[in-house]
Amino acid sequence: MRRLALALGVPAALAIGQQQLLVQLPPQLQHLSMAPSSSGPAALQLRFSRPMERASLERGSKLVPPLRARWLGDGSALMLSLDPGQRLNQPLQLSLNGRDQRHGALTASTWLWDPRPRLLAVVPVAGGEQLQLRQHNGRWQPISPIWPQIAAVEPLGDGSGVVVAIQDQRRQQVWRIGLRQRNLSRLPQTLAEVQASAPQPLGPDGALSAHLSSNRRGDLLLQLGGIEPTSNRTLWWPQGKGMQSLNLEASGPMRLLPQGGAVVVPGSDGLGLHDLPPRPPRRQVLPGSRDLSSFCPEAGRALLTRHWPDYRRSLELVEPGQPPRQLWIGDQALVASSCSGNGERIWLALVDGVQRPVLTLLALDRQGRVLRRARLTTWELEPGTGLSHDPSTQTLLAALRPMAGPGALATSAQAPAQPVLIDATSLKLHPLAKTVTQALWLTP
Repeated sequence: MRRLALALGVPAALAIGQQQLLVQLPPQLQHLSMAPSSSGPAALQLRFSRPMERASLERGSKLVPPLRARWLGDGSALMLSLDPGQRLNQPLQLSLNGRDQRHGALTASTWLWDPRPRLLAVVPVAGGEQLQLRQHNGRWQPISPIWPQIAAVEPLGDGSGVVVAIQDQRRQQVWRIGLRQRNLSRLPQTLAEVQASAPQPLGPDGALSAHLSSNRRGDLLLQLGGIEPTSNRTLWWPQGKGMQSLNLEASGPMRLLPQGGAVVVPGSDGLGLHDLPPRPPRRQVLPGSRDLSSFCPEAGRALLTRHWPDYRRSLELVEPGQPPRQLWIGDQALVASSCSGNGERIWLALVDGVQRPVLTLLALDRQGRVLRRARLTTWELEPGTGLSHDPSTQTLLAALRPMAGPGALATSAQAPAQPVLIDATSLKLHPLAKTVTQALWLTP
């Protein structure tokens, strides 16, 4: 009995001693990572070794430049979220300081944080096309080999890579390029440029067409079209898992829901929302002649283009539990859209006219009121490209072709496209001197 008591007592005493030692130690930051932000420009997720006093973190921590931010959450898992409407023009320096709920002082640390996305573009070069990244200092960095033609590009939503569909003869092959980013670093370490790995093939060879979609988790959906309808395939790569085949039929390109868990599938009876494994199969349908135009950052919000029998088009905002709400209707072609937060700001690109189409940008509020209008008589949107918003810099990105003014030679309208940064408030254009065929944001 004495030996048994000793055998049981020693581990218990050690555990109690270890617990007392941990109580005496100051609280530690165990994990810090960038988090998707649905409302503000950016957010950080933090996990501490002990429950923290949030008010002390608010008082003791500091951002340089001094931006407005909120501490969210409770206990040992918290989030630091930058308030909406602020512009970031440089990396941030975050000094963490505060106390836990036992009033123990946190071990102070200082971090560099750059939540701005990089510009990703398909660039024509000698021998074909190449994928290139624009660093924040303006330098362009090739991240792919030179391919004959890049038909489609999809950055993975978690920033871990980019997927491209390569057109060779009449066939397409899909490749994945892994990317390593360091946009958050503890001083004295500094931030680093993106490192790209060698391309790896995805899916079967020889598809006639390939549509790509990703979400914030980094999942990938690959929709392959063959010669016969029976040869069409839909492949899905959940992040960190192997390929799965999905039995889905669609009348057009499918899109993964940004927050994950479902896919939007266009069909003859309307837009369908299909749950993905491991959820049980479930399908919801929004009837009518509608196309998905773009997603909003907040979950469940999206912009839809509706086609009317009299050839008009309208833009609708969809929110959870609500019928689609019309924001705009007109005779113009609605070629692209984007929105911020839950749809408090919406931007759309319209094309009007036949002989000489004119591109117009509109900025709307969530009630559909026009806040700003810009008529771009000397620009046209590169066919097949869109309009995307970066909340960290309050900037829109588009691939635009410069056009000659009225009365100029028609051949001058064949100028190549270039990436154009557009101020989201004033709609003022800032073209970049670079020839591209596509331009997108790469999530940091």
